[in-house]
Amino acid sequence: MEEEIKNAGYHPADSNGDGVVDDYERQMYLEFKRKELEDADAQRDAMRKMAWFALFGMLLYPVTIMFTSWLDVDDAAKIIGDIAPTYFVAIAGLVAAFFGANAYSNAASKKSETPPPPPAPRPVPPAAPSAPAVSVPRPTPKLPTKE
Repeated sequence: MEEEIKNAGYHPADSNGDGVVDDYERQMYLEFKRKELEDADAQRDAMRKMAWFALFGMLLYPVTIMFTSWLDVDDAAKIIGDIAPTYFVAIAGLVAAFFGANAYSNAASKKSETPPPPPAPRPVPPAAPSAPAVSVPRPTPKLPTKE
């Protein structure tokens, strides 16, 4: 949080630019951060479920081939076995594409995140009149002379 303030030059919760974060602005900022965390959590859950589903599918595929072979349905076992290389490549590609696209969009969104414009500067009160500067004469150095 402190780094955000240093980078932006002002507090990110200050939505009206007056330099003061009131209760409403703080509440809205915290609500936004909470929603952001919930969305990231839901995305991680979806990725985890997809990875587990793909893993179980890849593990159950050989079991299905053995099961059809055990039931003496050799034609089904042969057809399922012939499809296996395509299935494994497709599932691995799907998972890789999803994770890669997700990583790319996260990196792109971090690059394109531009901070909002800084708030308008506050008016500076006039400075109190200061005393006039007094100049003090400096002694001049003596240069050696040739005689």
